[in-house]
Amino acid sequence: MDLEKRTSGPPQEPPPRRSDPEGCLAAAIRVPVRIVVLVLVVPVRMAWDLLVVAGRLLRTVLRPLGRALAWLGRVLFVWPLVAVWRYAVVPLGKGLAVLGHVLLVVPAVWFHTWVLTPAGRAIVWCAAGVGAGLVAVGRGLYAVLALLGRYLVVVPAVWFHTWVLTPAGRAIVWCAAGVGAGLVAVGRGLYAVLALLGRYLVVVPAVWFHTWVLVPLGHALVWCGKGFARGLGLAVTGIGAVLYWTVRILLVLPALALWRWVLTPVGRVLAVIGREVLDALGHGWRIAGHVSRAFGRFLGTLWRWAVAEPARWAYRTVLTPVGHALRDSVLRPLAEAGRAAGRIGRQALAAARLTVRETRADLRRALFGPPPAARRPDRREPSVAEARTLGSSTTALTKD
Repeated sequence: MDLEKRTSGPPQEPPPRRSDPEGCLAAAIRVPVRIVVLVLVVPVRMAWDLLVVAGRLLRTVLRPLGRALAWLGRVLFVWPLVAVWRYAVVPLGKGLAVLGHVLLVVPAVWFHTWVLTPAGRAIVWCAAGVGAGLVAVGRGLYAVLALLGRYLVVVPAVWFHTWVLTPAGRAIVWCAAGVGAGLVAVGRGLYAVLALLGRYLVVVPAVWFHTWVLVPLGHALVWCGKGFARGLGLAVTGIGAVLYWTVRILLVLPALALWRWVLTPVGRVLAVIGREVLDALGHGWRIAGHVSRAFGRFLGTLWRWAVAEPARWAYRTVLTPVGHALRDSVLRPLAEAGRAAGRIGRQALAAARLTVRETRADLRRALFGPPPAARRPDRREPSVAEARTLGSSTTALTKD
């Protein structure tokens, strides 16, 4: 027989354990800290909730007010400006544009087409004739100068180069070649003598000095440098060991003891206190939220029964019938009158636009004449009278 009570559903997980064990210090700090924090946090939370409610109320009240002001601004400023632009400025601008086109553009186009263009073409034709004459004259002068230059300059220069400069240049080249060969032979002899003198006077003594003087001196200097470096390394090692143990005994070991036996316990105690203060703040904030919510519900209920319900009763019982009567007796007749006035105004504006259009057409007809009639295309088809039908014929024998 199973005496244990079985629970339906998934097995419950054990509550998570805290990573750090709670001691007597945490238990002694927790309750006073939570009491103090609760006393300090409750006014702050209630003030915060009051600010939130006031902000929501202002948003709820100011949004319809802003929409009403925006609509009023459109009615008082935007719509009149749009009407002035649409029904006054735009027609006036179109009229000025048509007038400017008739008084400025059309005469300017006529002057350009029938005055400036023929004058420019005549000037271009004259300039082309003068240019062709100057080109022909220049070509003749060029041919004459070319013939004179050829027979007066080029032919004598070719003869002088062939029979005078060429033989003289060949003779000068032959002489220079003989002198250059002699100079090369003399230079080779001098180079051999200087090479022998330099070898036995400079190279051989320098090699002997390097082998028997500089090399032994360099070996001696290297041996002395190695010994000095070894001694300096031993001295630096000894001084470093002395300084290391001195710093370790005088600074490191006291600092380690201070960290291990003083700062670490104090830090743990401060960490416990800080954690408990943070937990107490969160707990107090939640409790203050519950208290503030209860107080807000109480104020909401009081506002509802003291203000909202009487106001709703007055709105439903008193203001709604009065508003309906005002709407039926005053507002609707005013709206009908406004619509009728708007309809009459639109009809007047349409008649004015039609009159302006007809006046403009009459003025154009008076200035430029009637528009030309559209010419029908010739489709090479017989007219209606000459068309063949079932009751008539177009032949010569049966034609009436």
